[in-house]
Amino acid sequence: MKIHTAVICLVLAALTGCETTPESGHLPVAMPVKDNEPSKLRIDRAGRVKGAPKQKEIYELTPLDSLVLPIIDGAAVEALQQNLKLLDLARGRSNYQVGNLRIRHEELREVTAMLAAWQHAQPFGMEKYLNAHQIWGRDQRGNVQFTGYFTPVIKVSRKPTGAFRYPIYSRPLDWEGALPTRAQIEGEGVLDSMGLELAYAANKVDLYYMQVQGSGFVEYPDGTRELFSYNGSNRHPYLSIEKYIQDRADLNIADLSIRGIRKFLLQNPSLTDTILFQNPSYTFFIRQQSEPSGAGNVPLTAGYSIAVDRRYIPLGSCLLAAFPIFDNRKQRVVGHDYRLLIAQDVGGAIRGPGHVDFYTGIGDAAEQEASNLKSYGRLWLLLPPQSTPKPVSTSLK
Repeated sequence: MKIHTAVICLVLAALTGCETTPESGHLPVAMPVKDNEPSKLRIDRAGRVKGAPKQKEIYELTPLDSLVLPIIDGAAVEALQQNLKLLDLARGRSNYQVGNLRIRHEELREVTAMLAAWQHAQPFGMEKYLNAHQIWGRDQRGNVQFTGYFTPVIKVSRKPTGAFRYPIYSRPLDWEGALPTRAQIEGEGVLDSMGLELAYAANKVDLYYMQVQGSGFVEYPDGTRELFSYNGSNRHPYLSIEKYIQDRADLNIADLSIRGIRKFLLQNPSLTDTILFQNPSYTFFIRQQSEPSGAGNVPLTAGYSIAVDRRYIPLGSCLLAAFPIFDNRKQRVVGHDYRLLIAQDVGGAIRGPGHVDFYTGIGDAAEQEASNLKSYGRLWLLLPPQSTPKPVSTSLK
């Protein structure tokens, strides 16, 4: 993932005197809260802006010239080109109504093409051609939580043998009535002998997190890999095992990241089913030979693609983010960077206007990055104003 050098100072910072933080080298949205200071817009440890006024509508117009569009680098161009394909595949859609904002499908394509024109350059003067609409977030004060997801790689076998005894299932097509829960599928084996097994995993926890991510690469003993993509769910609600662990006083797990929970269950295997079965939701897979794709049916781009709740952010939307910069040494958010993000996926745990999931890529490094991301920033939907001339980029080929 690349971190842009263009950094953010929110429109509200103009009213509050946003300062640099010498230790981080970034322009933060606002400074950390300090004792005995006058009331100003500041950020807490998680990156939430404190003291921001409530928005009256889900989307609120913000002057684009008070923000900074980042450089459209090679990865951004790739993501934008995939987004044009996504929008073409969904051409049947015409309008989206989100609160006070009516969005035309063609406007999403216009913004994507407009940004893609600025190849390897930083867009400027775009306030003539684009409007920024800030989403009100989880608290109606603009604070949006950013979490991360990735494409895992797990060890499997084509047949059940030795440690490889946990089936990975395709979706049952002939099932009548409500589909079984995770506990019924894994604990009672209700899908056994139906011929749905695609492969067998050696680690039930790894399989669980591949289901949470929605897809993953499986690696066979001979080293070959195959992509298993999302093939529907059992339609039971997603419930957080992290919350279940937090609510149990007898389970003292300080690290609730994927690696932290995996390590705890490795040390306490008798608790594996108890904890995993708290989430009744179950994901089915299908074999594919392509790259990891999202709900928009185009490949995801690490560092740009996000999963959203499409009731609030239509798939194919281009967004500008005040992305949280987390300092591991200080264990806090120290500022925010401007990032271009593109809505190309959805997720079972992504609900409402206050949460998006940021795609970090494939494998262990992507998992570590995704595990470390659980902070707050801000988000603006980019749309063209009505009846404006089209910009000409000097970098357009």
